[in-house]
Amino acid sequence: MKPGPLPAVDRPDDMAGAELPRRDRLPVRLGVTEPRPEEPLAVIGVGPAAAGRREVLAHLLQLDPAMLAVPAGSWLVVRHSQVPTRAAYVPGYRQPHSYGADRLAAGPALARPPRRVELSLPEPLLRHFSLVDTPDTGALGAAGGRLLLDAAGRSGAVLFVIAADQAFTAVELHLLADLARAGVGVVFAVTPGAGGWAPVPEGAATTDGTGASVGSAPAPVDPVAVTVEAHRAALLAAVPGLADARWFPIDAAADGADLRRALVGWAADEGLRRASAEPPVLPGSQGRVPVVADPGGWSEQLDRQARSSSRRIRQHLALEVANIHLRVVQEIVFGVGCAGLPQLLDREMEALSLLATAQCDEAVRGLVEEAAGRVFGAPLPAGVRRRLDAPLRWGLTEHRGEHELDRVLLVTSTGGVAGLTGTGATDTLASYPGVARVEVLPPVAVALSGGCWQHWRSPGNHDPNAARAWAQRALREVELELCREVSRRFEVVRLSLDGVLSDAVDHGILLA
Repeated sequence: MKPGPLPAVDRPDDMAGAELPRRDRLPVRLGVTEPRPEEPLAVIGVGPAAAGRREVLAHLLQLDPAMLAVPAGSWLVVRHSQVPTRAAYVPGYRQPHSYGADRLAAGPALARPPRRVELSLPEPLLRHFSLVDTPDTGALGAAGGRLLLDAAGRSGAVLFVIAADQAFTAVELHLLADLARAGVGVVFAVTPGAGGWAPVPEGAATTDGTGASVGSAPAPVDPVAVTVEAHRAALLAAVPGLADARWFPIDAAADGADLRRALVGWAADEGLRRASAEPPVLPGSQGRVPVVADPGGWSEQLDRQARSSSRRIRQHLALEVANIHLRVVQEIVFGVGCAGLPQLLDREMEALSLLATAQCDEAVRGLVEEAAGRVFGAPLPAGVRRRLDAPLRWGLTEHRGEHELDRVLLVTSTGGVAGLTGTGATDTLASYPGVARVEVLPPVAVALSGGCWQHWRSPGNHDPNAARAWAQRALREVELELCREVSRRFEVVRLSLDGVLSDAVDHGILLA
């Protein structure tokens, strides 16, 4: 196959001629947003179990695959660094656990599996992009699929690894279709199956991976090319939007140079695109912003909209918690059982946190644009919107009182919810972290404490009825605490925004 940059997947904006906000391409509930220009580039490794995904990533990095081993259900993020380090980020702790980058080094005794493990290495390839390994697609579930879509949207590319003797499942095809619609670059790596490459039927013609024959003679034929073409044909029959995706066979004899060149080429193009996506100086970033002559009853309208937004999000979260309860009960009875309950529920809580954070951010942006638009005149320039964020965040500190917004809600082994505050408490919760947030509110963060793992993995606690009752009680407490948290957040946002805009109205300008 010819080396070259990873081609872009069909993008709606390529046809429309204008860049569309990514939240218009996929539902907001998935949490997929257009990455900020400073968002680091990454390639997300995805694929079914027994496909050799870890070996392919290790092949790219020229490492022993054992160095990429992580606890089941955890994500692995491999970054560039001059000094090799490895750290586990565990919810419930304020600092990551460092346990060395040596594959023979013993890991720390943790109360629960980390949500992510970060491995930093002085590998030149990692200067272009980070590599991320995810749980097997068969173990992701509905919540894991949402988390994967969010990470892929922010990172920019997905490396899907599948073995020669495997077929795409319905879940994987739906996932790939969502990635294609989101404008995420996808590249495929095919590895030998348990019996090597698939045998070639007599008289079959060899193709070059694009469907074109490369030889008229019926024999000999290349089983590797036939296997890759069969996988590609099966994929395009369900997801035609990935017709331009590149395919690479990877085995012990291949050096992976073509795949590395394709990913580096993608990183160069995507980095340039992101760097040029936002102007150096936003309109309205400097100078005075005068207040309109008669802003009207903006304060009363702000109060009504804040209450309405809070109520709408609380109702949506309540429905989402009810859906989570149904999925959890189904898995307890027919799937993972009691021992797998903590991992399942923790992934659901991470997706719920992502959903609540995205909806609060969207609603707060709407409040600011509507209220500030009435005071300063609509539409609100992007620079003015950015200048409002700093005083709004200062106002949150003033009005939140004894309640700390930047905290983690931890589900306990008794089915209750405890709060953890402090610097770094929320940093350990993301499976795939991004750049520092620029939104007004801190993220919503819900996770399971280590006691949940210790309780349900104990040999004596394997009663499905008790697990169902515990899950119902825990989810009810999460719903109540989230509703209180959303109400508290919108109240302090309303007070802070009211104070900032009232000061601007009194002085006749926003800033000098």
